[in-house]
Amino acid sequence: MIQARGLTKRFGGFTAVDGIDVEVRTGEAFGFLGPNGAGKSSTMRMIACVSPPTDGSLTLLGRDPRTEGPAIRARLGVVPQRDNLDEELTVRENLVIYARYFGLSWAAARAKATELLEFAQLTERADSPVEPLSGGMKRRLTIARALVNDPELLLLDEPTTGLDPQARHLVWDRLARLKRAGVTLVLTTHYMDEAEQLCDRLVVMDGGRIVAEGSPRSLIDEHVGREVLELRLDLDDHHGHEAAVAGLADRVEVLTDRMLLFTGDGEATLVAVHERGIRPSSALVRRAGLEDVFLRLTGRQLVD
Repeated sequence: MIQARGLTKRFGGFTAVDGIDVEVRTGEAFGFLGPNGAGKSSTMRMIACVSPPTDGSLTLLGRDPRTEGPAIRARLGVVPQRDNLDEELTVRENLVIYARYFGLSWAAARAKATELLEFAQLTERADSPVEPLSGGMKRRLTIARALVNDPELLLLDEPTTGLDPQARHLVWDRLARLKRAGVTLVLTTHYMDEAEQLCDRLVVMDGGRIVAEGSPRSLIDEHVGREVLELRLDLDDHHGHEAAVAGLADRVEVLTDRMLLFTGDGEATLVAVHERGIRPSSALVRRAGLEDVFLRLTGRQLVD
């Protein structure tokens, strides 16, 4: 569905995307993870055929976006980071009018709107104005609107940002249904649990480059291991106390308020900690996750 080789985007002297290689297969859910400024949005804009690459090659649906952008866009669905619904129209009218942009007849547009309202669980609000809808309803409507042309490839930029947990899970359910129906999904997200839930494969970007690629499970196994033991000692600052737990884990990361011990068996590591005479004020054994991978690869320091 997508093939990029050496894909580069520059703005003047600034390189936003620095020669990345990406391949997205038909029917999979593929994710871009990275901190702010990593190049995710610039990459997505090139894939959406609204920003031309500066260098490298990019093929979408077997076509070249430089020369066949309109033909590609006709087969894409795009869910922007911020909802841009027309608040002067009703929920149904937002879908019908948008469908007309893709050449559907009025009858076909109304039928498609009815189908998508049911899919998005918005049938009861079909004739309501958009403005008073909840954030979750607006997000579901934005996703429904992106489906009016039956896209083969759906691009989602931060699809659940700002939603409460219940609304997020409902959106996840709708996206999982689309994937089962054969729609290829490409998304950016800051939520690591979302990436684990939705993505078959993903890349971690930092500084415009890809620093890791794989399935969520393979990235966790490769970069952090199976479990994490979080230790809090009676210290104001845990830095400089690595020697106390040296050799007890595959890797130790020291934060101001706690130590993270990455290990294959958290409970056994905790026993070994106690055998050394260390008595933490609190200890937590948890499954390692994508957030651990993300922070290890991109750092914990905020970069603007």
